Amino acid sequence: MLTIPAKGRSKEGVLEAMRAARDHDIKWEQGRVFGLVYHISDEIDNLLKEAFTMFFAENGLNPTAFPSLRKFETEVVAMTAALLGGDQNVCGNITTGGTESLLMAVKTARDWSRVHRPGIREPEMVLPLTAHPAFDKAAEYFGVRAVHVPVRADFRADVEAMRAAITSNTILMVGSAPSYPHGVIDPIRELAALAQEHGLLFHTDSCVGGYMLPFVRKLGYPVPDFDFSVPGVTSMSADLHKFGYAAKPASVVLYRTPELRRHQMFVYIDWPGGIYPSPTMTGSRAGGPVAAAWALMNYLGEEGYLHITDTVMKTAKYLQEGIKAIPGLTVLSDPEMSVFAIASAKIDVNEVADELELRGWHLDRQHFPACLHMTVNYMHAAVADEFLADLEAAAGVVRKPSLRKTASKFLIMLADFLTHILPEKWVSWLMGKVSSLLGGGGGLPSRLAPIYGLIGTLPNRGDLKELVLDLLDGLTRRAS
Repeated sequence: MLTIPAKGRSKEGVLEAMRAARDHDIKWEQGRVFGLVYHISDEIDNLLKEAFTMFFAENGLNPTAFPSLRKFETEVVAMTAALLGGDQNVCGNITTGGTESLLMAVKTARDWSRVHRPGIREPEMVLPLTAHPAFDKAAEYFGVRAVHVPVRADFRADVEAMRAAITSNTILMVGSAPSYPHGVIDPIRELAALAQEHGLLFHTDSCVGGYMLPFVRKLGYPVPDFDFSVPGVTSMSADLHKFGYAAKPASVVLYRTPELRRHQMFVYIDWPGGIYPSPTMTGSRAGGPVAAAWALMNYLGEEGYLHITDTVMKTAKYLQEGIKAIPGLTVLSDPEMSVFAIASAKIDVNEVADELELRGWHLDRQHFPACLHMTVNYMHAAVADEFLADLEAAAGVVRKPSLRKTASKFLIMLADFLTHILPEKWVSWLMGKVSSLLGGGGGLPSRLAPIYGLIGTLPNRGDLKELVLDLLDGLTRRAS
């Protein structure tokens, strides 16, 4: 069992150990990952670090103790509201990320319904299948049933299917601008009108696009209505640490009226320690991300964001055209910004991802249908040609028949079959022997393509959920 060291280590020794551990991470500074990290330049990073560390110790839990943080938060929220079509009534808070923003939106809807729809005992929310899983987390946390609705062929929400899913228990409807898997914007105007027609709240999840789509539109690209300019949109979310390029973790959740936001807040008045108010999920609230977001928005200004967006959109369009020119590959639907998915009807895109990882690139794998996620941001402009060259080479490798690829797929299917009829230790031993004979080094194939392809087709989703829970437990419980 790992314990606190009996004696402390030197500062340099600690930092050297951390640098060594980081050497195994993806090289995001080189633009090798499409998602997770949003980087502009070392100059911007230095600004963010300085602003962040200036408020490293401050705690936003008590705005009377730190009025500076109150100023930064209210001004960031006001600037965001104005960017997203809001008026003077639109208000909100900074959260620790998109997940917390979505949790707050669902909690607010639930508590709003307790006042305005008191007869509802089993509240529901209607959302497209492509909506972010944080809504499902919120459903589990707050006792709101998530009703998932299939999307259209272009991966956008199906308005009539959403209409059919509304029941007397529905309190909230959801749309994405854009959805994360495929980067397309749901028909927000039509969905919000539908919600308004039934007296429901409507949330536009613009965690990905909130700080980019307004600038995409100003540059002349077509962007459908999605924000508070749309009647019926009652709340929104936008992530500062995505295309706002601020420091992690930071997002904004917004409400059309202060009255609606009151349902988000928590106050306890009977604690011996005093009155405990909390506007969001967290108690202690880190000051660093709030300060860094304020610093960056004021440093870049609209002119800076327009320049960045122009570069990103040109890079995204260039990459999309390059991808379509590679035999067998395509881009799903017609995404409005720089988030999209690579798919193929002819080759296994999971194997393409494997080949790209061998070349140092990281792309998230998606399913239903199988595709590879691309979030293009500013740092990818410098590596677009290199990526396309490696993608073309990877696709070429996958197109060629390979005995090892066939054997790997066979091993995975064989292991799945044998687990139903043999003890686990026998299966592990037998598969190790077979894999060794095929040059696998004494274990199951290390590549992810056959594994990911298989789990995407498992009929028993409950068993798959348990497997993932086991993996998550192992990753977060034991020190390696």
